[in-house]
Amino acid sequence: MSSNTYRIAALAGDGIGPEVMREALSVLRAVGDQFSLKFDVTEAPVGWAGIDAAGKALPDATLELCRRSDSILFGSVGLPDRDPTIPKEQRPERAALLRIRKEFGLFANLRPVRLPKALAHACPLRPERQGDGIDILVVRELTGGLYFGEPKKTEDLGNGQTRAIDTMVYTTSEIERIARVGFKAAQLRRKKLTSIDKANVLENGVLWREVVTRIAPEFPDVALEHMFVDNGAMQLLLRPTQFDVLLCENLFGDILSDEAAALAGSLGMLPSASLGATNGQQTFGFYEPAGGTAPDIAGKDLANPIAQILSIALMLRYSFGLNVAADAVDAAVGKAIDQGLRTGDIFSTSEAGARRVGTREMGAAIVAAL
Repeated sequence: MSSNTYRIAALAGDGIGPEVMREALSVLRAVGDQFSLKFDVTEAPVGWAGIDAAGKALPDATLELCRRSDSILFGSVGLPDRDPTIPKEQRPERAALLRIRKEFGLFANLRPVRLPKALAHACPLRPERQGDGIDILVVRELTGGLYFGEPKKTEDLGNGQTRAIDTMVYTTSEIERIARVGFKAAQLRRKKLTSIDKANVLENGVLWREVVTRIAPEFPDVALEHMFVDNGAMQLLLRPTQFDVLLCENLFGDILSDEAAALAGSLGMLPSASLGATNGQQTFGFYEPAGGTAPDIAGKDLANPIAQILSIALMLRYSFGLNVAADAVDAAVGKAIDQGLRTGDIFSTSEAGARRVGTREMGAAIVAAL
């Protein structure tokens, strides 16, 4: 296989996953044609599709395909009606999603949150707080902190008292590597990084701030500011347009990325990237929509494919360094929105000139816009 061929494992999963993946792969083919790029895409089952095909949520063949690939394009997994029928450790979220994250050392989660001016009606904030549109990237450390620190236990103290212990742990190297991801991401955007911590209370916060400050001179073109997490949560609602890139440890990133996501009006608009180690010029990445399987609308041509399509743009940018192609996908999505096309989750009868469309028509419009 030639060195300029990009190998992609496409794991559509359950619910609306196959529908939105179909549209995203159509966009990827159009990108390949326009920019003379070669994408070797291999589809494989995961989630309940994997259980039905091979008896487990992450079949051996699917995992092996991922290992041979340069990146993973993921749909969504889990079906609420079926999940309770098997043990928790065998359910798709744990047995497939979390295992892939661990297997490939995906330590950096990137969650872009964009609210185009044309979708101002979908945002819960008043128009004057939205400015000319919201565009934030949350960079979250994904494998350390309170979620993974030891000791982690629940113990009986007697006399009717129980104590639960979670330990927040970070090392210098863990902070250094996520900080560099954040700074590099800011270099590709508006060159401002806001590092979130709780240095006034937590020892972790003190170390976090010290290390991020020490890394900053490696990126002299990026302006760095520090902000306590409680103030950051408030500022996201008061003046979200002040932010470019938010750099967060695991717990703070989990909370703030979900808060920021609400600003975009719909999970159907939100892609995400989870990045691992860089090998040469390529970074192994896992790209997925922020939303779930939505089985209630699966197969009805109702799902919004934009989050899956924007995941393509993230893959082009962060794994393959194809920034021009990524910009073209972002612009094509913007053009479809500007044309007034709306899937049900972002449609409002009060919006003049808007037209409600289905999954296929939205995907086709984005391909045409390329």
